[in-house]
Amino acid sequence: MHAQNLSATEAMGKLKEGNQRYLTAEKNPGDISPKIRQSTCENGQSPYAIIVTCSDSRVIPEGIFSAGIGELFVIRVAGNVIDNHQLGSIEYAADHLGTKLVVVMGHTNCGAVGAAVHHDPNGFVKFITDEIKKAIGGEKDEFKACCLNVRRGVGLIKDGLKEMTEQGSLTVCGAVYHIDSGAVEFLD
Repeated sequence: MHAQNLSATEAMGKLKEGNQRYLTAEKNPGDISPKIRQSTCENGQSPYAIIVTCSDSRVIPEGIFSAGIGELFVIRVAGNVIDNHQLGSIEYAADHLGTKLVVVMGHTNCGAVGAAVHHDPNGFVKFITDEIKKAIGGEKDEFKACCLNVRRGVGLIKDGLKEMTEQGSLTVCGAVYHIDSGAVEFLD
C-alpha cells in the first residue's frame, strides 16, 4: 500500500507553481541530489502527478514543472497517444503509488500531430498517426488538432479507468505545453 499523497487539487497547484518558476529559470530547481536518490531508493516513490506526454526532446516534464526525482510519474509516447500500456501505467501509479492527478499534455509544433494532419506515414509511425487521426478528424489547424488529441486522451483515460475517476480517486485533465514560451495551458 502507498503513503497518503497530495489531493488532485494540491497536485495541480504544485504543477502550476512549478511551471511559473520554469518560465524564467536557467536551470531545473528540482531536487536531484544524492540524498533524494538514496531516499527514493530506500523508501520508494510517491509522485504527486502522472504526466502523459510526447516523446519530443523539447518536452521535459520535470523541467517544465520544476520537479525533481520522485515527484512526477512520467509516461512518454510520441503524440501522447493512449493505449492499454499507458492505461496500465496510469493504473499502477494511481493504485499502488497513490497519485491522484493525471495530466495529458500535448505540445505545440508536435511532429506526430503535424504528420497526422498533413501526411499519411508508413511503418510503425502509422499506429501513432492513426490514433491521432481518430481524435482530430478533418481538422487542419495543428493547434486545434493538438487540443483535440489531448481531449481524446483524457476521455480514453476516464473511460478506461472509469471506476477510479467516478469514485473521485483519480482526476484527469488536459494541457498543452507551448514550446516557444515554456507556458503550460491547462484545458480543463
